[in-house]
Amino acid sequence: MRTAPEYLLAIYIAQHRDDPPVAPGELGEMLDRSPAAVTEMCQRLAEDGLVSYEPYDGVTLTESGREEATELHETYVTVSWFFRGVLDLDDHETEAMELAGLVSPMVAERLAATLPCDAETGRRQDAAGTGSAASDEDTV
Repeated sequence: MRTAPEYLLAIYIAQHRDDPPVAPGELGEMLDRSPAAVTEMCQRLAEDGLVSYEPYDGVTLTESGREEATELHETYVTVSWFFRGVLDLDDHETEAMELAGLVSPMVAERLAATLPCDAETGRRQDAAGTGSAASDEDTV
């Protein structure tokens, strides 16, 4: 089962790839959910004031939804880096997506401080010791 934070994060990522609104079908593909499940969650997020939702047209983050999603995205990027750079997981993005809503910002900050970093470039290093830059374009 996908959670509200996962949907907010997916909408945030999709809105940064393309202009809003995000089509329900795109969300369904990103999260591997049925159209009915996407509709139900979008309606719930709209009731909570986190998104504006128009059936068949799509979903857009509201200001409060964007604030929450931005914080989730920061946690997602940190957890994804940890899973890729330290644990060397192949499916680091999906795993990070599932955990982003469960990790507090304080834990994410402390986790980020433990990630290996190249002293010259300031870039995070993966498990092989090669540098690669974090990106807002991390995908689901």
